[in-house]
Amino acid sequence: MAVYTEVSFEELERLLEQYDIGTPLSFKGIAEGIENSNFYLQTDRGAFILTLYEKRVAPEDLPFFLGLMEHLAARGVRCPLPVKTRDGRSLVSLNGRHAAIVTFLTGISLRRPDAAHCASAGAALAGLHKAQDGFALTRANALGPSGWRPLFETIQGADAIEDGLTALMQDALAALETGWPAGLPGGVIHADYFPDNVLFVGNQVGGVIDFYFACNDAYVYDLAIMLNSWCFELDGSFNITKGQSVINAYRAARPLGEDEIAALPVLMRGAALRFLLTRTYDWLNHDPNALVRPKDPREYSKKLRFHNKVRHAREYGL
Repeated sequence: MAVYTEVSFEELERLLEQYDIGTPLSFKGIAEGIENSNFYLQTDRGAFILTLYEKRVAPEDLPFFLGLMEHLAARGVRCPLPVKTRDGRSLVSLNGRHAAIVTFLTGISLRRPDAAHCASAGAALAGLHKAQDGFALTRANALGPSGWRPLFETIQGADAIEDGLTALMQDALAALETGWPAGLPGGVIHADYFPDNVLFVGNQVGGVIDFYFACNDAYVYDLAIMLNSWCFELDGSFNITKGQSVINAYRAARPLGEDEIAALPVLMRGAALRFLLTRTYDWLNHDPNALVRPKDPREYSKKLRFHNKVRHAREYGL
């Protein structure tokens, strides 16, 4: 979440005339994230999130994102639920942007989740994969392997961030383009299942947020994204205890096939490269006027270097 487009209180009041959610009491921008402009809204009837869609979010994808949240919520997944206007629309316009209001979920996102949190989140990810069954809309993964080289070719000056970063990304890209697995079980995945997108109440997952990278892809690729973002320590080492907690909890809810297990090391490299590429691009193309903090790509260069040495899924705790 972030803020790129400001919204005045007068503009907010005019927007809320379209809804039946009460009178605004508090309204403030949210600085975290990289994709959209997000605001916390408190009315006399509850708490909500207002999102203005920008940057990488294509307007034609919005029905997929909003419909997915409605589908998952109806099947017991605690996620934001789009709020409809008085005339039944989930999507509106504000300041030249498509916008939506969704319900606010209570809970805490953890910077340093422990093994118990990892297990709860792993089980929740498997539950999300099972709950997407029957969702009619589809969306290709725009930040999957087919999108990596075009993005890489727009990046200039990566070695100013870290010596050898361009070669690291280039070598990984060449290897993954020829060795990416196909035919794995799949459906709709979250594709951004980071600790800051999972809310906890105690040790249990209380909600999952930020579905704006969701797409159709292999389920185990989503698991690889989670392992990358939940199971590394600050020094770049992989915490195998956390890895075991994630994998065991996920497998208990949704068993992994032998083909998925065999593919995991390659998918871990791909997940690391995907976030290394986008973080590098955002770091080098940061808008200094935006209320947003770009994330350090060097976190993922460390992870990619680690994965390059892995030969079997056992090294992740399987």
